[in-house]
Amino acid sequence: MSRHSNQSAAAGATMRVTGTAGETLTLTLSGRLDLAGTTALWPQVCDLIDRHRPRHLRLAAEDVDYCDGTGIGLLLDCERRTTMSGGTFELLGLREEFGRLRGQFDLAQLASVPSLAPRPGGFAEATGRATLQTLQALRDLVFFTGELSVALLRALRRPRSIRWRDVSMTVEKAGVDGFPIVALLSFLVGLIMAFQAAIPMRQFGTEIYVANLIGLATLRELAPLMTAIILAGRSASAFAAEIGTMKINEELDALTTMGLEPVPFLVVTRVLAALFVTPLLTLFANLFGLLGGSVVLLSLNYPLVTYIRQVQSAVTLGDALGGLIKSLVFGVIIAAVGCLQGLRTETGASAVGHAATRAVVSGIVLIVIGDGVFSVLYYYLGV
Repeated sequence: MSRHSNQSAAAGATMRVTGTAGETLTLTLSGRLDLAGTTALWPQVCDLIDRHRPRHLRLAAEDVDYCDGTGIGLLLDCERRTTMSGGTFELLGLREEFGRLRGQFDLAQLASVPSLAPRPGGFAEATGRATLQTLQALRDLVFFTGELSVALLRALRRPRSIRWRDVSMTVEKAGVDGFPIVALLSFLVGLIMAFQAAIPMRQFGTEIYVANLIGLATLRELAPLMTAIILAGRSASAFAAEIGTMKINEELDALTTMGLEPVPFLVVTRVLAALFVTPLLTLFANLFGLLGGSVVLLSLNYPLVTYIRQVQSAVTLGDALGGLIKSLVFGVIIAAVGCLQGLRTETGASAVGHAATRAVVSGIVLIVIGDGVFSVLYYYLGV
């Protein structure tokens, strides 16, 4: 046996090559195998094993004074590297308390953990995965719709069971705080549409019919649609972020443990608040959209009373009610989608952000689809 001494010290942890005989390598570890010592020592031990590739590795640990989970990880890695190359491993002299810690880990199970590296997939695999995710999302939507419908019916039968204080707080956040942006955008859109419509109508001397266009478009289409899209960006994302954070913090599990289901306790209040807020904001959007159009007619030297009478002659109460009915449905979509995406939040640092993004995108898509359904329905009903 040829013996030589090669010592490496790292923050209290020491490794010595105490013997090499044929295909056997003997290493002696001493000191503190804690986070600091093991982290510095680990690359040196692994490099030595990879260079020698011993058929038998003998690891002496009689002089190890302290060993935590990081040190156990070093011992396991030494054994793993040796066995993967076809060799055998022998651990000598490890103290009993450290041995019990080592016994909690099974190298065979650790070696079978799959790699986290992404594996490239083909077109068929990507299509199948996307289809499966879509079907799972549809299944969750159906289950959630049924559960929410039952919860709303129970709440209507027993109004005292509704947490009205939470409803009023949500109304304030979604409605009062969202009023300025709804009013501003509605005014600007009405102003822009009126200017764009006045350009071709001036060629025929019919600028007064800009009032008809603004009145019909605002009350029937633009006001409810813009209000819903704004609330989807503000409220749906907020609902998803709030409930998603609660899920990650295991607050939803705590509610279930206390016998409180998340849908009646959290979702119903937000849906009721959206049902109240969306039509109210739509009314203000109607008002400010018409005000935006009036600015253009005033600039074209039409008196305000003429604009008002022209709008009154062009629109009816049915036009205003049709837009408000749309806004009721849009409010339910906004609150339900936001809460659903919050309940479907996964784990991870970016999970809440992804849930909020899905809530906004899904909400806007469903709002546009719903608006198309209403347009076809109103056409065949002659509304």
